[in-house]
Amino acid sequence: MQIKSAVFVKSSSDVKDCPKPNLPEFAFIGRSNVGKSSLINMLLQKKDLAKTSATPGKTQLINHFLVNDVMYFVDLPGYGYAKISKTIKKNFDKLISDYILKRESLMCTFVLVDIRHEPQPIDIDFINFLGENEIPLAIIFTKADKLKKGEISRNVEFYKRELSTYWDELPTLFITSSEKKTGREELMYFIEESCKAFKVF
Repeated sequence: MQIKSAVFVKSSSDVKDCPKPNLPEFAFIGRSNVGKSSLINMLLQKKDLAKTSATPGKTQLINHFLVNDVMYFVDLPGYGYAKISKTIKKNFDKLISDYILKRESLMCTFVLVDIRHEPQPIDIDFINFLGENEIPLAIIFTKADKLKKGEISRNVEFYKRELSTYWDELPTLFITSSEKKTGREELMYFIEESCKAFKVF
């Protein structure tokens, strides 16, 4: 897929404030500092469209980006950050669950996982939450440039084994690197094909 245009549309603190659900949407979520904004920028071939930060919990709103005037990329608040109050965390959790469970135009939720680490309970729990609620999802392993090929294969197998205890059929998996642009072609093809199943509400 060729990116002809990609623009920031708006940030929303409530699902009711999101753009009208008349275009397919692809949401990106993961633990803080997993490389979410960097991945979105890499996919859209824009250097700083999605704002990156070293501060955990920086994304605190639902951010919509209009791509080629035909779809939205959605940057969701991260989960698993520690340095925020319980009240803010509760609001974030509600914002995320409301969007994921109620957004009619959501075609796929991409769960980003740092490939350098062994399976984390918070990631497994979130992936299972999506599965239990029949939300279309795929897993994106990030920061593949930080490991050797053998280490990448080993860590992906760790995740497959862990998920296999819960899943009969595993979600689609992608291996990416924002630095090296690894996985971009496969991921954009998946998104393009998913758009074909969109129904206008």
